[in-house]
Amino acid sequence: MMNPHPRVFGVIGTGVIGAGWAVRALSRGLDVAAWDPAPGADRRLREAVDRAWLSVQRLGLYPGARPDRVTFLDTPEEVCAAADFIQESAPEDEDLKTALLARLDAAAPPGVVIASSSSGLLPTRIASGCAHPERVVVGHPFNPVYLLPLCEVVAGGRTSPETVERAAEVYDYLDMYPLVVRNELPGYLSDRLQEAMWREILHIVNDGMATTGELDDAIVYGPGLRWAGMGTNLTFHLAGGRPGMRHMLEQFGPALALPWTRLEAPELTDRLIDDMVEGTAEQAAGRSVEELERMRDDYLLAVMRALRSAGVGAGGILARREARRYGQGAEPWSEGDRIAAPLELFSCDVEPDWVDYNDHMTEAAYLTAFGWAADALFRYIGDDEEYRAAGHSFYTVETHINYLREVRGGDSLRFTTLVVGLDDKRLHIYHEMFDLRTGERAAAAEQMLLHMDTETGRPAPIEGTPASALEAVRRVHRTAPRPEYLGRVMATKGET
Repeated sequence: MMNPHPRVFGVIGTGVIGAGWAVRALSRGLDVAAWDPAPGADRRLREAVDRAWLSVQRLGLYPGARPDRVTFLDTPEEVCAAADFIQESAPEDEDLKTALLARLDAAAPPGVVIASSSSGLLPTRIASGCAHPERVVVGHPFNPVYLLPLCEVVAGGRTSPETVERAAEVYDYLDMYPLVVRNELPGYLSDRLQEAMWREILHIVNDGMATTGELDDAIVYGPGLRWAGMGTNLTFHLAGGRPGMRHMLEQFGPALALPWTRLEAPELTDRLIDDMVEGTAEQAAGRSVEELERMRDDYLLAVMRALRSAGVGAGGILARREARRYGQGAEPWSEGDRIAAPLELFSCDVEPDWVDYNDHMTEAAYLTAFGWAADALFRYIGDDEEYRAAGHSFYTVETHINYLREVRGGDSLRFTTLVVGLDDKRLHIYHEMFDLRTGERAAAAEQMLLHMDTETGRPAPIEGTPASALEAVRRVHRTAPRPEYLGRVMATKGET
């Protein structure tokens, strides 16, 4: 049976896209085997990983994630021997890709998926030289690959359904959004939409109607912000008011007959090229590519985090990533396991948006972090997606936090948890937060939770595995020393 996720992620071609794949796989805690024939490619790949690592640290790393878990090999055949999923990211040249994919197909073990990062070539054609085209698929990412979640999955005429499913599983494991393109068409979906806008941009600049900066402003300050969470179609659905898309088309449809746009590309004259180059150079304002990359990464993270609370677009992917990453604590409880007192189920780094202007962790962030510690306990006792889907959940009804020392941006934290009280419907837990480096205690929190029937909205007895697990934990934790800050209340001198 095939491993549900790759152990070693193979990267063929380590330019901008290939390096981005390497960073994404490394941040997921995987090993990477890479090859590129260009002189100095090994050094450039490691430099690219180092430059991008701060961004994926801010996004959140999985256990075992390290930038040095990349091995640069001498031949693509060596990558094929080492990897159990192969991502080809060679230049967008059909003849080159066709020959390279045939070489990979001849070397890779049976059943290993070979995916191409092509941005528009037909998979049937680039797999035409392969003896096993059924395992070749396009996995088209978007730059920067280590941050943007979209990956278009495109099958060729002889690609098997199992290959498409396997590729989608791997991209999902890498916290991407695998969009399976139902029909093989040049440019796939996203690039065709981008290309339509790009052609119109060239026309407008060619006619001297606007500069590149003005056209970018027309997107950045308006529809671009909406597209991050909805896209064009849902946005236009809302434009129709309560009647929705139908009213929108009735009202604005006649405008489609007007000659607003010209989708046929203009001749790429020297003057048009100069105008495009001069316009974008003016926008760059002397900033280097590296500086612009850092700015881009910063705002993408900010947009994704802003969308996280709404659970839409890339924010939904980020929320799922956090739930997966923070949920990777101890193995779930099972009968007969040795139970630690206290449990140590969760650790994390202080996230960039957890700190204030003094670089101190905010009060709300302490509550967030202790909430993740409680979530780790839930997963440990078996309060998982299946249990919640059956209509059961714990609701917090009271929390007390004691702040004991400063926590700053960049600090790493570990948490311990004691079950200090339990009955059939209530759970009383106590957490302590420690600086992972110094071992100092930073904060303590206790929480009272009610077990709820989510369909009726009323308290209900704890059931199944969570009930058994909590009883087993409580038996062990009952004999633990009383925590120092358990039950502490605020008071000033003279209060009664």
